[in-house]
Amino acid sequence: MLKNLLFAPFLYLLSSCIMPAQQGAIPDSKVRHLPAFDLEGHRGARGLMPENTIPAMIRALDLGVTTLEMDTHITKDKQVVLSHDPYINHEHDLLPDGNEIPAADKHKYVLYQMDYATIRTFDAGSKFYEKFPHQEKLPTHKPLLSDLIDSVQVYLQQNDLPQVYYNIETKSKPSGDSKLHPAPEEFVNLLMDVIEEKGIAEWVIIQSFDVRTLQVLHKRYPHMKTSLLVENVKGLNKNLEALGFIPDIYSPYYKLITPKLIKDCHAQGMKVVPWTINELQEMQRLKEMGVDGLISDYPNLYREL
Repeated sequence: MLKNLLFAPFLYLLSSCIMPAQQGAIPDSKVRHLPAFDLEGHRGARGLMPENTIPAMIRALDLGVTTLEMDTHITKDKQVVLSHDPYINHEHDLLPDGNEIPAADKHKYVLYQMDYATIRTFDAGSKFYEKFPHQEKLPTHKPLLSDLIDSVQVYLQQNDLPQVYYNIETKSKPSGDSKLHPAPEEFVNLLMDVIEEKGIAEWVIIQSFDVRTLQVLHKRYPHMKTSLLVENVKGLNKNLEALGFIPDIYSPYYKLITPKLIKDCHAQGMKVVPWTINELQEMQRLKEMGVDGLISDYPNLYREL
């Protein structure tokens, strides 16, 4: 643990000094306050700890990430909660009594239809998760975004660690409106209420596959940094046309990355931060190609980068 804490500030400083490959690098004047090379822990450190939990985020801090990546949903009582799925996931969550969720009930516990007090009683960290067999298992719960921010900021201060960024995804899509989550305007307003209350806006990036939430942010909160998540093959121009503005970050699935895409993004003032890369060799290849950061379930690999 002590070794991790001593190493983290060094890794952060190192990442701040590593510039992208010269070809197509973005002039500093065009980039809003972001890490020069961003090392992000996906859902905290999903390969090592239960995803989207406070322990996962703390582990990522110990490993020296520059950004904590996370997913958010809205509860029935209008709280912003960390979760990738719109429901309690039977693959890695347990019922409040410690029993497994039957497969037949895998979509039964919808977060948007439950108050947070109930959601908090489910165990999000004790069940073995076969997709990530090396996860450390421990009893924990889905935290509120507000509680996560408090825990992170206190941990940074207590351990004299550099300030990190929060890359927060709005988990929404048109078919889920009023069923799995509120409409984009309400989702964004509830999220921003937390961010502004905690005073961390300058350290926040809002990302989404749903262009609607980013459009609301761009119109109502133009000071916020945005990242467009992409997993389709429509191409850069079509995706930007659908969005309607130039985000700070273009964040595609890593297999979509090409030298031309990086060059074209840089030419328009966007950083390129692909997801989700879990092999060291692939990290090295993408970094040499000129990406501006990496998102990984295994932020421990960054030490070998």
